[in-house]
Amino acid sequence: MTAFNSMEERDQFDTRVLYEPLEGVERLENYRQGGYHPVQIGDYFHSRYRVIHKLGYGSYSTTWLARDEKSNKYVAVKVCTANSNPKEVDILSTFGHTLNSPVHNPAKTMVPSILDTFTIHGPNGNHACYRTAPARASLSQVKDGSWIRLFQLDVARSLAAQLVLVVDYVHAQGIVHGDLHLGNILFKVPHNFDQITLEQLYEKYGTPELDPVVHLDGNPLPPGVPSHGIASVWLGEPIEKITLAESRILLSDFGEAFSYSKEPKHESRTPLVIRPPEARFEPNKPLSFSSDIWTVACTIWSIIAQRPLFEGFLATEDDMTCEQVDTLGVLPPEWWRKWEARRHKFSEDGKPINREYFRSWDDRFEDSVQQPRQDSGMPMFDTRERDAIFDMLRPMLSFRPENRPTTKQILESEWMVDWEICWQF
Repeated sequence: MTAFNSMEERDQFDTRVLYEPLEGVERLENYRQGGYHPVQIGDYFHSRYRVIHKLGYGSYSTTWLARDEKSNKYVAVKVCTANSNPKEVDILSTFGHTLNSPVHNPAKTMVPSILDTFTIHGPNGNHACYRTAPARASLSQVKDGSWIRLFQLDVARSLAAQLVLVVDYVHAQGIVHGDLHLGNILFKVPHNFDQITLEQLYEKYGTPELDPVVHLDGNPLPPGVPSHGIASVWLGEPIEKITLAESRILLSDFGEAFSYSKEPKHESRTPLVIRPPEARFEPNKPLSFSSDIWTVACTIWSIIAQRPLFEGFLATEDDMTCEQVDTLGVLPPEWWRKWEARRHKFSEDGKPINREYFRSWDDRFEDSVQQPRQDSGMPMFDTRERDAIFDMLRPMLSFRPENRPTTKQILESEWMVDWEICWQF
């Protein structure tokens, strides 16, 4: 889910509970001045895009599956909140006419193309909107939709390779993504998706689920609040059934992206469990391309594993730093001294104290990657490939950002060369 573009923007949203909560629906209290635009199935955008389902939502937008009445194709339309700063459009537009990459770079097709922009004037304000090609589901949604939570080996290799390729492409344009995780990596729709009729789409994926919005005090709904909440459509399929041919990705959600040379950024909005440690221990230094490298490593681990590398439900920063030290070893000396909670968790030399159990790197690979694959009757990584994965990922997870490899160096690693890039994108 996308974070707000500024602290001021976040503070403008209501924290009170005004409506009966609906599962799988954006926060209804944010249908207010400056917030979401109310959308219903059957609405027309820009006099041509007919809304037929909901694809998803974030903190500063909702995204809708629509049928373009002019081209007779399915499209995705993102409707931004009125108070948002939709710089994502500017970022994505730079990719459309960049001169910094080869013409036939396959990664160009792995970032969304802005196909149309327009503005909706609604009861909650003026909403910037833009159209892109639709996508099926995020890698996170596909994993959450299966109890196995494991991709086949060839699919996992392909997804990891594509992720590095597209981040390399983004970095080559001088852009730091700033929010890389499974939820922002989407599967593309099949090539024949536009040939599916609306009736066939509803039959296969289900009709929109409309749940009445109810005001807790019994009053009528304000004009800027929709009459019904709409759950997002599930266009995915069981993770273990996804084939290599279907594993084409789209890197989405550039709401936290920034130009490294033009707009230094210090605050990371990446989910805490994969947030790079420099965001905590070097808050006065700007985030960089290396910050993306840390989250790419965590995301690749989640692609090949059943469980994430670092885990924490309702975790604190101290919890996550503890996870990182358990896995990767002692922090740099100045960070180690600065970390006040350290003395309650580790001895001076990094040995855990007051804890009977901790999981090392090798432990995590065995119980998150290998054992679940064996238990599910799926092929495991052999010793040589496992070592190649370790040799690639461990430098990417260096605590000091300046010690992490670039995307170009990652693409030259043994795992990428011998197991990944052989697939023709």
